[in-house]
Amino acid sequence: MVNKLINFTKVKLSLKIYLFFLILTTSCSNKIKLDDSKIFRYNEAKNITSLDPAFARNLQNLWPIQQIFNSLVQLDDSLNVKPELAKKWNVSSNGLIYTFIIRNDVFFHNSIHFGDSLTRKVIANDFKYSFDRLKDKRIGSPGGWVLKNVKNYEAQNDSTFVIRLKKPFPAFLSLLSMKYCSVVPKEVADYYGEDFRNNPIGTGPFKLKRWEENVKLVLRKNKNYFEKDSLGRKLPFLESISISFLPDIQSEFMLFTQGKLDFINSVDSSYKDDLLTPDGLLQKKYKSNIRMLKGPYLNTEYIGFYLKSNSKSIKSDLIRNAINIGFDRKKMILYLRNNIGFPAQQGFIPIGLSGYKTSETINYNPEKAKKMVKKFIEKNKITPQINIATDPNYVDLCEFFQREMEKIGIKIKIEVMPTATLRQAKSNGKVEAFRGSWIADYPDAENYLSLFSSSNLSPYGPNYTHFENYKFDSLYNKSFEITELEIRNELYSNMNDIIMENLPIIPLYYDQTTIFVRNNIKDFPINPINLIKLKKVYKDKTE
Repeated sequence: MVNKLINFTKVKLSLKIYLFFLILTTSCSNKIKLDDSKIFRYNEAKNITSLDPAFARNLQNLWPIQQIFNSLVQLDDSLNVKPELAKKWNVSSNGLIYTFIIRNDVFFHNSIHFGDSLTRKVIANDFKYSFDRLKDKRIGSPGGWVLKNVKNYEAQNDSTFVIRLKKPFPAFLSLLSMKYCSVVPKEVADYYGEDFRNNPIGTGPFKLKRWEENVKLVLRKNKNYFEKDSLGRKLPFLESISISFLPDIQSEFMLFTQGKLDFINSVDSSYKDDLLTPDGLLQKKYKSNIRMLKGPYLNTEYIGFYLKSNSKSIKSDLIRNAINIGFDRKKMILYLRNNIGFPAQQGFIPIGLSGYKTSETINYNPEKAKKMVKKFIEKNKITPQINIATDPNYVDLCEFFQREMEKIGIKIKIEVMPTATLRQAKSNGKVEAFRGSWIADYPDAENYLSLFSSSNLSPYGPNYTHFENYKFDSLYNKSFEITELEIRNELYSNMNDIIMENLPIIPLYYDQTTIFVRNNIKDFPINPINLIKLKKVYKDKTE
C-alpha cells in the first residue's frame, strides 16, 4: 500500500511538471512564430551554468557552447583534426612551432558593442586575446591547463597566428579543438566581464536569442555562418534550438516519447527496462517513432588501487591478478547495463582511440583466480580483504563486483561517499581502492596513459594509484618526441601492456554513447566524445 501511494505521488508530480512545461512552451510559441520542423528541442536536466567557452567543462555547458562558438580546428566524427577558423596550418620539423592561417570570411554575431557595424571580422589577435583570457586567474577558467605546455603565442598579422610550445606534444592540435580554445571578441567579453556567461557572442552556427535560467534557453540560426556542407549548401539548416530544464528524468522521457523533445542522451535506470530489451535492443513498441544510435564513448570504468596502502591484499600481485581474471565482465555489462558498453578485456585504453588493442588480453578464469587466492592465504595466513570506495551512482556495480569476488575467496567491503568527497579522498590517498572512471579530455591515448606517469602523482596530478615504473616513464616521455602516428601507437600499446602486467587498476568496461532520436531527425552526429553538433541536423517533414 505504501509503495502504491509513493508511485501515485510520483505520477502526480510528473503530471504537474508536464502540465507546467506544456503551458510554458505554448506561451513561448505564441511569442515566436517558427516552423516546428525547423526547431530542435531537447531537455537539460542537469541545468546549464555558463555559455562562456572558458567554462565549457561539462556536457551540459558544452553542448550549447558548441553551437555558439568556433575554434582554430575541429574534430570530425571519427576524431580527425579538421580546419575550422584556421583554413590551414604548418608544424615545424621539431614539433614546437604551430603556424595557423586564419580565414578572412568569418564574422562575430551581431552586438551593439561592435559599434555601428554591429559586427566585425575575426582576426588573429582575437585568438591572442582569447588565450590570454583563458589563462587569466581573474577569470578563473578551469580550462587554463590546455595551454600549460605553451611557451608563447602571437598574432604576426591579421591572418597569421603562431603558437610555440615548451616541448613537443603530438596531441596538441586535438587539444586546440576543445571549446575552451574558442575565439571570443574583446569588445564584448571585456564589457560584460563575468556576465559574458549569459551574453555570449561567438562565430558559431547559432547565436543566443533568450535564456531564462532554470526555465528555457533559445538559440537562433546565424544567417552569416561561414561553413557549407559537402553539397555547397549554407549551414545550419535548423532555424532554432530550444532547451528546457526539467529536472525530472521520467518527465523528460515522457515528453520525448510524445514527440515534445527530439532527443535524449543515454539511458536512465528509471525507464531503462521500458525502453530497452534485456540484451540492449530498442523495444518493439518504440521503433516506429524512435531510433537508437550507439557507438564507442571515450570513457573507461575501472577499480583503482592505492599502491602505497598498508594493505597486504592491495600490494599483492597474486590478489590483483586474481581480481582481474576472477569476474565475468560480459555478464556485468548484460545484467547491469543492458549490454550498453563493452567489456574491458584489452586494457585501459578504450575503443575508439589509437593504441587500443583489438585482441583480448584478459580472459575470465575463476578457477585460476581461486588458486591464486589460496596461494596468498597459505603465504600470509589471512583472508584477502579490500575496502572499495564509491559514490552512490555505482553501488550496484560495486555490489556485483563484491559478489563475484566472494566466489573466488576475496572479501570486499563497500564504502559509499559523496562524489566530491570520493574525489578528494582518492586524490589524497585516503582510500585503499576506489571505483573510478576516466573520460577523455582530448582524443589521444596519452590522456589515458598520463594517469600512470610518475610525474603526475596525486594530489598534483591524476596518478591516484601512485604507480611508478621506470620502463613505463621512459616510453611515456619518448612518445612526445614521436610524430609518426604508427610508431606512437606502438609505444601506447606497449605502455598499456605494462599497466596490465602490473595492475594498478582493474579495467571494468569501456563506455558507449547511446542516443535516442525521433525518426524524423536526420544527420544527427554521433562520436566517441559525445559532442553534439547540430549545424548539419534537419527534420524530415514527410515523417
